[in-house]
Amino acid sequence: MARLRLLITGGDVIDGTGSPARPADVGIRDGRLVLLPPGSRAPATEVIDATGLVVTPGFVDVHTHSDLLAGDDEQRELLRLAPLLQGVTTEICGNCGISPFPVPPERTGPVRELIAATFGPPASAHASFAEFADAQGVARRNHLAALVGHGTLRAAVIGFAQRRATHAEIGRMCGLLDEALAAGAAGLSTGLIYSPGVNAGTDEVIALARVAGAHGKPYVTHLRDEMSQVESALEEAIEIAAAAGSALQVSHHKTAGRRAWGATVRTLARLERARADGLDVTCDVYPYTAGSTALHAMLPPWLIADGVPAMLTAAAEPTVRDRIRHDLVAGLPGWENTVGNGGWDLIRVASAPNNPDAQGHTIADLAAARGVDPVDYACDLLAAEHGDVTILSHSMHEDDVRRVLASPLTMLCSDGVPKGGRPHPRWAGSFARVLGHYVREVGLLELAQAVHKMTVMPAARFGLRDRGLLADGYAADVVVLDPQRIADGATYDDPLAPPQGVRCVIVGGRVVVDGGAATDARPGRVLAVADRAPAVPRRP
Repeated sequence: MARLRLLITGGDVIDGTGSPARPADVGIRDGRLVLLPPGSRAPATEVIDATGLVVTPGFVDVHTHSDLLAGDDEQRELLRLAPLLQGVTTEICGNCGISPFPVPPERTGPVRELIAATFGPPASAHASFAEFADAQGVARRNHLAALVGHGTLRAAVIGFAQRRATHAEIGRMCGLLDEALAAGAAGLSTGLIYSPGVNAGTDEVIALARVAGAHGKPYVTHLRDEMSQVESALEEAIEIAAAAGSALQVSHHKTAGRRAWGATVRTLARLERARADGLDVTCDVYPYTAGSTALHAMLPPWLIADGVPAMLTAAAEPTVRDRIRHDLVAGLPGWENTVGNGGWDLIRVASAPNNPDAQGHTIADLAAARGVDPVDYACDLLAAEHGDVTILSHSMHEDDVRRVLASPLTMLCSDGVPKGGRPHPRWAGSFARVLGHYVREVGLLELAQAVHKMTVMPAARFGLRDRGLLADGYAADVVVLDPQRIADGATYDDPLAPPQGVRCVIVGGRVVVDGGAATDARPGRVLAVADRAPAVPRRP
């Protein structure tokens, strides 16, 4: 046998299919896997002793926003390491309707504004998937696959206008989407609670999803409502995918707000019925009861209709603030009213770079400490931060999180928003939390089931044809972990604390994490996804 670059010996292999662990050695040659009988003693340049450990495929995080993480300072480097340290070797980015491409050069302004409104400066925009891949593929440790954001398409063609798109405008959006998908983008995403996506009609989204379906790539959606109207929002998503002939991926599925607690009993049953009727539908979830998004998303969508600068100018006016207060109480048709469904006491500041003392505290408490109304405090904080404020929303019930996580239709995600301050611990803890807490401690899933949700299932959904499985010839993305020690370290107070129990992470045949510490190897790249991605296989 030709010499191996690396041999992992003595461990139990969990290959990603859902099958139980079995003893085997895993070899790596030329960046590809070679599975060997246990104790094969194949010649290798480097040997990793995995006795007492399990060896799995590298994890695929199906919902992140790390494509929008720009800059090279120390804080951003720590943020980039967070998913890698828990075994994430590939991230699916461009979610919730926001991607940094494709942007015609003359339309970079609105798109940069869209990105900065959610993720803060610096905000980059790229004309094409190829340009994005060239920019992101420099010195990466793990891989990215990228969706095309509907909000980006709309900002590039229409801007933030609060109206339906014309037939010609939909045609231009479809053309941009078609070019990006043909070049290797992985699918279409929407964020239908966010501006400008909130302004789109169902017909507009069907037209775009039809383009994704023609490429054999999924329609991935942050539903128009995940709270009291979640069931009707799910019906819209099913209608879109069925009419378009596309696969459907429901992002970070949840039923948030007290009025929606328990609705996962019905939403999961609806997904099962849709699948039985022939729709290729799956979902994903992060294992926490708090969500995270931009503070301005807590306010009525008309406020940001003309972009961030106009929002900040308007929000300084007392009459506008009174209108905000009214709409939070009364609600608006088609708007997911998070504060109205929960309250400011559930909204915690995660990132406010110019006001670090606010981070970790609720809007209700911060407003009370200053003797002001919460709306006034929120508007003042947005002004002080030039619109760049991220929040946590403690709005889900643990029973719903567990129910979604246990469903055979569900993959795992982090929905990581990699920003400074006190970001959601899901960015650094989701995968380790499932393996430690929900597998070992709670017993909600078997270890092989959980690994399946993190590997084979997402790789198949997003057309990563040579990843997600430990099998001969597959890409050598591998995790070596201790099932008795794996645990998340990240908390709401220490959100970037690393996990325990991850012995080694390998990307493209090179060790990128060794003994819990990152190495200097940077083999990651942006993956171009070919057309006609295979359908997600059902587990036996």
